[in-house]
Amino acid sequence: MPTVRIPTDRPPTAPGAFLREIIGELGYTQQRFADALSITRPRLAEVLAGRRRITPDTALRLARVLGMSEQFWLNAQLSVDIYELRRSQTGRSISKLKPIPMNDLRAS
Repeated sequence: MPTVRIPTDRPPTAPGAFLREIIGELGYTQQRFADALSITRPRLAEVLAGRRRITPDTALRLARVLGMSEQFWLNAQLSVDIYELRRSQTGRSISKLKPIPMNDLRAS
């Protein structure tokens, strides 16, 4: 599986931003694009606004309709998720965990 690149100097581009650009280039309304995906317009609007994540279901729909891989959409979402997690309280706690030395793992 390819490595997902996560910028450190800026937030990654959200999947909704990619979709807004694509919808604009197609000249589609949100309703027409939602219809093409067979989802509701409110669901699409939430993705476009970054209030709803790209799920495997949505990624498969986008891949089918746009001819792009579902992995592209899932990786775009994963980049956002990891970026946000690293900056959260939970992420700060995780960064304090101590790695287990590899020779301790092999001794088991």
